[in-house]
Amino acid sequence: MMLQRTIFEEQKIDLSSAPWTMHEFFAGSGLVAYGLKGMFVPVWANDISEQKATVYVANFGDEHFALGDIKDVKGGDLPFAHLSWASFPCQDLSLAGSIGGIHASRSGLVWEWLRVLDEMDEMPKILLLENVTGLLSTSGGTNYRAIHMALIERGFDCGAIVLNASHFVPQSRPRVFMIAIQKECKIPSELVGDGPCWLHNKAAAELGRALPGWIWWKTEKPPRRHKALKDIVETNAPFDKDNVLRLIPERHQIKLDNHDTVYATGYRRTRHGEQQLELRFDGIAGCLRTPEGGSSKQYLVVKKNGETHARLLTVREAARLMGAPDSFVLPGSYNDGYKAMGDAVAMPVAQFIGERFLTKIAEAVYDD
Repeated sequence: MMLQRTIFEEQKIDLSSAPWTMHEFFAGSGLVAYGLKGMFVPVWANDISEQKATVYVANFGDEHFALGDIKDVKGGDLPFAHLSWASFPCQDLSLAGSIGGIHASRSGLVWEWLRVLDEMDEMPKILLLENVTGLLSTSGGTNYRAIHMALIERGFDCGAIVLNASHFVPQSRPRVFMIAIQKECKIPSELVGDGPCWLHNKAAAELGRALPGWIWWKTEKPPRRHKALKDIVETNAPFDKDNVLRLIPERHQIKLDNHDTVYATGYRRTRHGEQQLELRFDGIAGCLRTPEGGSSKQYLVVKKNGETHARLLTVREAARLMGAPDSFVLPGSYNDGYKAMGDAVAMPVAQFIGERFLTKIAEAVYDD
């Protein structure tokens, strides 16, 4: 099923010039495609959400995008690609979700991705799976083990890294990236270590020591980020949520009182049966979420010139926190745009992984 062309036709971002090709499963709003621009051309992309698909098509066009359920995708119908990227649903693995596990209805769609791969005439030699850090830690690591062993059975070696978007943008957003490569393929030696590095948290290190076919991926840390929360704020957005200031807990109010100028973000949470607006003062935003329910929307609190005001983050601010440029088109309602960003992969994170790992792997694998 293809989306109809939109009024944004003349504003498309050209992704066509790159040496390698990829499939985008659970493509969302397309920040992965944007991050891998010039490295991997998406020859096929899919998502079930019409809201996210509208954002994707508004920015990149609909020539390679298929709107629909992954359960209806047949691997034999897909064009060949060098890379398969799958940012599968996280709800059943997130500590903020139901922890249903890797076989539950939403996160369990990863098995549909594997089915599609099995049906392909020629499976990509490079695979990447992205999800929340709960993939590694929930159920004692059994959720990760299940996917890892499924890849091993299909002839891949695999390793997981944890990368926080805060290295690139002022948002705390740690995510797991499983990079898998067919066993017979050569991996550039500079990409492989002999144990954990800064890319591995405790759960990843423990899994890596226990699982067969584990790859200790490594690379140098990115340069230090200079942009802070105050640098992404839209200065003309009205502060219309001052009523939530009364929900700030006393310990956070003391921190506010001790500073002349503050840019802080916070979520409403229920503590001991009472609503509280818990703030963070480290110059970065909390992890963006999807907007279902009032507690999933992040507030911005600014104290300046002796006054303190509050409002929700704007959609454009959310996009900036994901590394999307202001030229990135966000059609639809506030909730549409916020959902498109809250469910995405931060663009500079995808770019970093592409530059540091995927292109180097592709050169070694396909030019050999």
